[in-house]
Amino acid sequence: MATLLFRFLAAGAFALAAAGVCVPAQAAPDTHPKAEAVLKAKAKAEAKAKAGPKAKRAATAAGAGAAAATAAAAAPAASPQDEAEPDITDTLVTEYACELGNKITIYTNANDEGHIALRWKKRLHRLNRVGTTTGALRFENPYWGLIWIGIPAKGILLDSKLNRQLANECKNAEQAAPIVAAAPAPKNG
Repeated sequence: MATLLFRFLAAGAFALAAAGVCVPAQAAPDTHPKAEAVLKAKAKAEAKAKAGPKAKRAATAAGAGAAAATAAAAAPAASPQDEAEPDITDTLVTEYACELGNKITIYTNANDEGHIALRWKKRLHRLNRVGTTTGALRFENPYWGLIWIGIPAKGILLDSKLNRQLANECKNAEQAAPIVAAAPAPKNG
């Protein structure tokens, strides 16, 4: 009975395929919202490009604007202070030595615990403090994509735009000092 039913269904599927009722998977339109937006932007750009050079420049700017708007929606907004180099006068300087010979310098201000200045690769960046539930110190700069995470044992610098580590095992002089165990007290007796 099952064999007969299987043959019947197989014959029906073959008949439908032969009649052209089935549509190949490649012919199905892509209905992803981002894909539709990209296709619409390309169609507008092509239509404007045919209109003339001024329209072409406007279409290019609109395409760049759409890409920037998409990137801005994904990342937190950056303030103009995030772009400019911060002022490091009257700050406490902490030098970190990281693995692979990398060096990081952090400038902190006792009056402003919400920000630090971080020197990485000959450039000074302003990072904003982000709250954490673990007690780790986390500072971010959304414009440059830098994230500094400091824990009592070490620090780590991340690049959120490229999703990779820039520096790991960063330790200041205090963290790099060897831990000496207290000697047991001599017993009298």
